[in-house]
Amino acid sequence: MATSSRLISLSYTSCVTRASCFDRSSSGRIHGQKLGGLQMLKLRAANSFGSNTGLFTSNAVVPHGRKQLRVEALFGRKKAATVVRETVIPEPDYRIPVILLGGAGALVATDNIFPAVPIGLLGLLLLVQTTRVRFVFDDEGLEVKIGEELKDSQENVFVGGKNKWPYSSFVNWELWWPNFPVLVYFKETQTKPEGQIHFFPVIFNGKQLYDVMVERCGPSQTSGPK
Repeated sequence: MATSSRLISLSYTSCVTRASCFDRSSSGRIHGQKLGGLQMLKLRAANSFGSNTGLFTSNAVVPHGRKQLRVEALFGRKKAATVVRETVIPEPDYRIPVILLGGAGALVATDNIFPAVPIGLLGLLLLVQTTRVRFVFDDEGLEVKIGEELKDSQENVFVGGKNKWPYSSFVNWELWWPNFPVLVYFKETQTKPEGQIHFFPVIFNGKQLYDVMVERCGPSQTSGPK
């Protein structure tokens, strides 16, 4: 037993930069060793202690003369693993531009030139856009990219701002029609607090687009129970 003339004080710190002398063991025994003229005690605590709280480390030094006993403890917690969703890029689908161009060709064949011209131009525009535009669904939001190299698209020419919207800003969305998608609509609050509406022709794989929109943006009227 230590004499009454020796002062024993305890101090606990949350960060230990020096070597620890406590480690876990089922023995529960105390071992001593000489360290720089001080008596080092090593306590091997039970395995069960700290199994749920993470790392437990403690240092104990027996005082000599005016030196004090110091106990340092370090408690750590295991960090939860962060799950990052994979990036999904629906494949291009040429059915709509091909149908429009075919319809324009049929109108020309029947001498209906006036309706054939706008339909043909729209089909040609969508054909070009199908080869260029990509919808990229990453872990945080939807972004419009250009080309196979996925270059950044320019500022939105209709409403301004970057063509990227976090899923948290989506108010609602719809896909017309799920069996043969032609148009996708969504409303978001990033561009305008009161909500900004966007329409895009479905020039991508409709099934892939539908599935990722349900997963990342939540259900809609067209994706609800039938």
